[in-house]
Amino acid sequence: MKLVLFADPGGQASEGRPGLLTERGIVDVSTVVERRHSPQATMEGLIDDFESLRPRLALLQSDGPAIPESQIKLLAPLPRPGKIVNCIANYWEHAQREPRPLNMFLKSSDAVIGPGDTIRLPEFTEPWAFMHEAELAVVFKGPAKSVAQADWKRAVFGYTCLIDVTARGEGRATWKKGSWMGKSFDTFAPLGPCIATADEIPDPNSLHVQFWNNGELRHNYNTDDMEHRVPELVEFASTIMTLKTGDVLSCGTNHEGLGFLQDGEQVEIAIHGIGRMKLGVADPLRRQWERGVYMGADSTHPEAVRRNRPR
Repeated sequence: MKLVLFADPGGQASEGRPGLLTERGIVDVSTVVERRHSPQATMEGLIDDFESLRPRLALLQSDGPAIPESQIKLLAPLPRPGKIVNCIANYWEHAQREPRPLNMFLKSSDAVIGPGDTIRLPEFTEPWAFMHEAELAVVFKGPAKSVAQADWKRAVFGYTCLIDVTARGEGRATWKKGSWMGKSFDTFAPLGPCIATADEIPDPNSLHVQFWNNGELRHNYNTDDMEHRVPELVEFASTIMTLKTGDVLSCGTNHEGLGFLQDGEQVEIAIHGIGRMKLGVADPLRRQWERGVYMGADSTHPEAVRRNRPR
């Protein structure tokens, strides 16, 4: 199943209701899912109670009234995760890199926005530029602590898409060196459009990730190019901290295809098997950078894409 939070057009994120994303449209599941004190708490409760709710959700998925997506506003399915853990790099990038040890950082959950929202570049000129990084993100069902690689599936509830918007310092280095605060400006963690439950994704290391800027394809890679694969990521993160229900682990990106974000652009992320979402970009200073991508359109691990491209 694909779980969402949604509101009426023009509605506030605080009014989010639980639903299912289906081929027929959005099915409201408020009749079977308890709405809690916040949309985040509602989704966490749905994740915790999912197995007991599954039979009734399945009936609604097949037979419940569906609302056309054009008549609702999709929200981030996890508006304020307890934590967002992000991998640093973590792709071989067409075998152009030396092996690197696994490493992670924390990104502010206050940076989360959802489908149709706007990435707002800050009125702050110390970072010299701002870039997109399209990533697969793991959603946890917790508490999960010290999870062995062989047992990784017990901690994973599902998957979603995340754009790791990044302020740059020198070159492509993340601003600010040593803290990576440039990852956590408000609106710098677009997440959605849904949570695809784990049974929808047989292998998270066989997914096609794409990203467009004003219709120009930039990121175009497969997660089978991941250096440290999802089971290892789960083990590493849970060795350090307790992963709780609704926490998110973003798996890193293939930097080939990186490009700048600037005022007025429309961007779109898609992970085949999960979903796609569009967002706008606004910059009050209307700064401009060279359009285009970091390594060229054909350098994004084409063999992996060819092996796994949906037909």
